[in-house]
Amino acid sequence: MPRTSRIRSESGFYHVIFRGNGKQLLFESDEDRVCFLSLLKEKVLGQGISLIAWCLMSNHIHLLLDDLQNNLSHAMHALATAYARHFNDATGHVGAVFQGRFTSVPIKDNEQLLQVVRYIHDNPEKAGIAPFREYRWSSYREYLSGAHLINDKLVLELIGGREHFEEFSRSERYSGYYVRSGKRVSDEDAMLAARNVLGDVTPTDVKGIEKARRDDALRALRQAGLTRKQIERLTGIGASVISRATAR
Repeated sequence: MPRTSRIRSESGFYHVIFRGNGKQLLFESDEDRVCFLSLLKEKVLGQGISLIAWCLMSNHIHLLLDDLQNNLSHAMHALATAYARHFNDATGHVGAVFQGRFTSVPIKDNEQLLQVVRYIHDNPEKAGIAPFREYRWSSYREYLSGAHLINDKLVLELIGGREHFEEFSRSERYSGYYVRSGKRVSDEDAMLAARNVLGDVTPTDVKGIEKARRDDALRALRQAGLTRKQIERLTGIGASVISRATAR
């Protein structure tokens, strides 16, 4: 079965997620984390891609990237290959380290960009690991004290400067972002996921927009994890139309 094509981001920004194969740990030591960040700098940031935010969790990784030259797929493959080689050599693990292809969620606008920064930094606290202000392995502290890996210029401009970052990090305004944690979105989360993907277009509006935009929206909903049945219920579009649009 052919792979679903990735949705291009008109803004150039992507929320990228790597997951451990079978939910396995991706890091067994701080040395592993340091190695990943070093490879991130070497394999990604040197390829015309800027890092806006990051967080290393035990079995998954969040990156917010600005893909200036459309090099995302090549750079992510290089990063994953190099880190998997390190991890297997260091731990004696055999086989795949990452779960399939990386996930890439296109970012629509500056509002969603800020939501994703909040979402990424909130991960350790939501997982019950540590308050996000105390977690060492994210870009939160870079935003407070000065950038090392990240390009913080845009985010700081949008929120009014570094002195407002802690206030921004507590604001409920930017806490509505959603991304699925598994391959399938639950029925309860399907509407929230659809709203995040579609922005100002409601699911029921998709049926009435011109065909090319409609098909792009349907593919984006599938990539966000909604089943064809869920898309059919939310949009009112027939199953055959959804199947044709999302089979490309």
